[in-house]
Amino acid sequence: MRTLGVIPARLGSTRLPRKVLLDIAGRPMIEWVWRAAAGSGLMDEVVVATDSDEVMTACAARGIPARMTSAECASGSDRVCEVARQVEAEIYVNIQGDEPLLMPEHFQPLLGLFERAEVRVGTVAVPCPAEDVENPNAVKVVMARDGRALYFSRSTIPFDRDGASGQAGGVAAGEAGRVANRVAWWKHLGLYAYRREVLEEFARLRPSALEMAERLEQLRMLENGMEIYVGLAEGDTIGVDTEADRLRVEAVLGQRG
Repeated sequence: MRTLGVIPARLGSTRLPRKVLLDIAGRPMIEWVWRAAAGSGLMDEVVVATDSDEVMTACAARGIPARMTSAECASGSDRVCEVARQVEAEIYVNIQGDEPLLMPEHFQPLLGLFERAEVRVGTVAVPCPAEDVENPNAVKVVMARDGRALYFSRSTIPFDRDGASGQAGGVAAGEAGRVANRVAWWKHLGLYAYRREVLEEFARLRPSALEMAERLEQLRMLENGMEIYVGLAEGDTIGVDTEADRLRVEAVLGQRG
């Protein structure tokens, strides 16, 4: 299956302006994201989708493929959909441009989901660090036994009323989160993959009540009966929304060498 990775990159971020071009350990953030995605070797091409001439210029200087998209795109998914109308593929991967700690290893669990014919939308989760279980900036996901997402939330889900887990953070990805009498918390990463037809279907849907309440775009799919399957991976990331986040990321990249 031809697979296209798309990194939406809007320069006018509200919480941290110009963040996709922020210097992190000597490279703009968007380059770290692109390197991880392209380094997986699982996509035929990985492109940046932006509405900024400055981002286009920065990408060209670094040999990163980029496409200009409309400034009217309301979301990253809308930007991916616009690229999908220009570039033919069977699978489109929406890669958040503010996740510089993504690793090539995060993409195999995502794209491996599409070996199953019933999977139309996929995403990724990692074991949630203890410090993020109650952090509203870390999105949690709960899943059925077949990997279907039941719900995504900024709240702590599941709520471990009687302390059945024994320890915060739950189980490892290799244990698949299905150990008897143990609660597993899973942190959602900003990676999505769509079959072409479902991407168009999603783009036609209006924002939903749950989406607006949680500020989580994926809830629009669940409210409209669209199933999302979750691949499990190892390795936490840090989404960059503040200068403090940027400094934390630099420290991690320094440890990676």
